[in-house]
This record gives sequence, C-alpha cells and structure tokens, in this order.
Amino acid sequence: MRNLTATYKISIVVALVFVLWGAFFPNQLERIMNDAQAFFLHAFGWFYNLTASFFLIFALALIFSRYGKIKLGKDTDKPEFSRPTWFAMLFSAGMGIGLLFYGVSEPISHFAAPPMGEGGTQDAALLSLRYTYLHWGFHAWAIYAVVALSLAFFKFRKDAPGLMSATLRPVFGNHVRGPLGYTVDIFAVFATLFGVCASLGLGAQQINAGLNYLMDIPVSFTIQLIIIGVITVLFIISASTGIKKGIRYLSNTNMVLAVLLLMIMVIVGPTLFLLNLFTHTLGEYVQYLPQMGLRLSPFNEERAAWTQGWTIFYWAWWISWSPFVGMFIARVSRGRTVREFTIAVLIVPTLVCAFWFAMFGGTGIYLDLIEGFDVSSKSLETALFFVYEQLPGGGLLSIVTVLLITTFFITSADSATFVLGMQTTDGQIEPPTFIKISWGIILAASAVVLMATGGLNALQTAIIVSAFPLTIILLIMSVGMLRAFRLEVEPKRKKTKHKH
Repeated sequence: MRNLTATYKISIVVALVFVLWGAFFPNQLERIMNDAQAFFLHAFGWFYNLTASFFLIFALALIFSRYGKIKLGKDTDKPEFSRPTWFAMLFSAGMGIGLLFYGVSEPISHFAAPPMGEGGTQDAALLSLRYTYLHWGFHAWAIYAVVALSLAFFKFRKDAPGLMSATLRPVFGNHVRGPLGYTVDIFAVFATLFGVCASLGLGAQQINAGLNYLMDIPVSFTIQLIIIGVITVLFIISASTGIKKGIRYLSNTNMVLAVLLLMIMVIVGPTLFLLNLFTHTLGEYVQYLPQMGLRLSPFNEERAAWTQGWTIFYWAWWISWSPFVGMFIARVSRGRTVREFTIAVLIVPTLVCAFWFAMFGGTGIYLDLIEGFDVSSKSLETALFFVYEQLPGGGLLSIVTVLLITTFFITSADSATFVLGMQTTDGQIEPPTFIKISWGIILAASAVVLMATGGLNALQTAIIVSAFPLTIILLIMSVGMLRAFRLEVEPKRKKTKHKH
C-alpha cells in the first residue's frame, strides 16, 4: 500500500463512495443526478457549444501556423507505425460501441424528431444525417486532437509523465506536482470513468437486444447485469495477463469485423441511394458547420431541449472521453509533426464516421421513408436489429454485430483500465496488475449503479457533470500548449536571424 499514489487512493475512495451511495440510496442518487443534469444543460449549454467550436478553430489554426513543423518527439524520432496502420489505429480509437449503438438509431431518431421542421419528411432525412455528422465529426475529433497533441508533445519531446496535469506545467509551473496536479488528474480519472461507463451501459443494452432478437432472451436489467458480469471477468483476465498480443489480436479482429459489416451494409443496402445520400449530406454538413455547432434556440424551448439532449450531451461525452482517447492517440503518434498529426486526426476519422452513419442510418431512413417499414418507432438499442431483419442475411449480420459489440466492450474496458491505471500511477507505461483489476471492478460497478438508478439518462448525467471541470482544464491545457510551442520555435528563429 506504501507505493500507491495519492491520486489512486483519493480516486478509489471517491469512486467507492459513489458506488455504495448508488447501491444503498438509489432514489436519492437518481434525484440529485436529474437535478444536476437539468442545471448543467440549462445553465452551461452555451459554454459547451463555444468550447467545442473553440477546439475546432484552435486545431485548424495549428495546421496553418508556424508550429506545424514541431515534432511530437525528439528531432531524430521516426514514426513508429506506417501511415495506413496509424490511420487504422486512429479509426479504432474512436470506433467503438457508440457507432454500433447509434449507427441506425441516431439518424432515424433525428428523422422522426428533427431539431427543426416536421419529422418523417425528405428534409428531415437530410437534416438527420447532417446533425449526426456534426455530433461525430470535426468537433469531436478536434477535442481529441488537442488533448492527444498536448500529451504527445510533453511526453515524447519534453519527457514529462503521461498525465493530464503534466500538460499544465507552462501555466502553473512546479505547482502541478502538488495538490493542484492531483486535483487535475482526479478530475480526468472521473471523466474517463463515467465516459467509459456510458459505453459499457450502451453495450450491455445492445448485446441484450441482439440476444433477444437471436434467441428470444428477454430484455431486462437482470440480463444486462449478467452481461456486464461476464464481460468484466473476461476483460479483467485480459488486463491481468498483460497479453499485448491478445489485445492487439482482438483490436485487429474488431477492425476486420467492422469493415466487413460496413461493406456488407453498402452491398445489401440500397447502394446507389446511400452513396448519393452520403455525398449530398457531407456537402451540407461542411456548408452549415458553424451554424449547427453553435445552435441553441433561445426563443424555442422545444428546440433548445433537443440541442441539450443531443448536441450538448455529445460535446460533454467527447470531453469526458478525451483523456482516454487522447492518451491512446498520443501513444501511437510519436515522431509525427503537429501539422501531419492534426490533419490526420481531424479528417480521417470524421470521414469514416460520416460514411458509417450514411450507410447504416441511410438504410434505416430508406426502409422507413421509401419502403414503408416503421423503423423510427423502434427503441435506440433495437433499431439496428430491426433494420437487419429487412435485409438479406439479417441473422448473420446480427450475429456478427453481437460479436463485434462484445469484442469492442472487452477492448474498450481493457484499454480504460490501462489508462485509469496510468493516470493513477504517475503515468507509468505498465501499471501494476492490481491497480488495473481494481479499476476494472470499479468501472463495472459504476456502470451497474448508473444503469440501476436511471439507465441511459443517469449515464448521460454523470458525463455532463464530470465533463464540466475537465472542459476548464482542457482550455488551460490549450494555453499551456501554445506557450510551450512558442518557446520551442523562438530559439530556432533567433538562430536563423543570427545567421543572416
């Protein structure tokens, strides 16, 4: 126990208090969380919107700035991975349970209840994809890019520990090694914990829906509890054996299955319609990007509620995921330049996500609007399986999807225990097994508590509340990064001037 860090001890105690509170006083926890969600969405929607747009502008500015040539590593460092492998890894970082859960259900949900205008129309169909791209596109990846860039720069170029607090040194100096640093890292731990909990909750719900479709297993909280239990055992075994090959093998399997699923969808779906729809909506997304990214509807409560429930929730979710995804992207990006890194992280995953939603969501919309199937009445977790039912080979697609969600579930949880372990052991690249297992159990217990005290709504609340302090940390991190970049470039400019 002597070697445990203060960050680990405090985080574990707070997490246990949260789990016990939810276990013994679920109604009280649910009430407090509902009040907290209403307060943050209502009072700080504008803050989340402005911040998400700021990160996008900030990332774009870095691409065209004099800092673009700075290397994430020493001047002699070469990239560890080839470009195609690196692109695949960027894709796999953001490609998770969320894309499968929301692939059909988000576009079809916006189609039935759009942010403006009448639902169930051709205009609503175009609008639904435009807003789905907004939620999974440039803004999300800009948040990840800024965090990953900062972590990679300080870790590989400045040899700082891979901690969120280490990136604030240019602003706070040596204070980041004391209580201030612990506080920052603890906020990052809880944002990661709740961000990943949401994915585990969604995964359990969708595996349950898939098993119900395939084997008539009832959809219930008890079944979801068993699913979380079984998968927790699997990912703890995987995390504790430290089998790098096993996780890499599982990640590669995820990629192959996901690409296979996407290709099958393109072939068995209404192909030409889907490709036309993708091209058209991608153009509209780029055209209306600033307007959609800042939309709040101050004069219309219904539209404002839509933005709060979807757009603001997503900004908070991506911010809460940013230490987790940021650490992963940073780890695989050593040796890249700031410009190459930022262009790749912004553009490649955004295009892949947009194409994914156009194929899955577009098929759902086609079946509903043109073929007359009532896809939009299905729940979020069952919409995908209902769409499969209408396609050739639907049973096989469902089996592949349940398998894919399960492997994503294990790899996400496994990576999360690794990142939580790193964050609570002063940035150790190989956290002790005991630390990873303890975080695995806390992760599963927190997901269960949140699902028991209000399902998806409670998961969303935990994200929105935990992301708030982290948002402020990310803004300070951006200032720190600019200061560090300026110091990096100045000496070189002075040397060049002296030569002339």
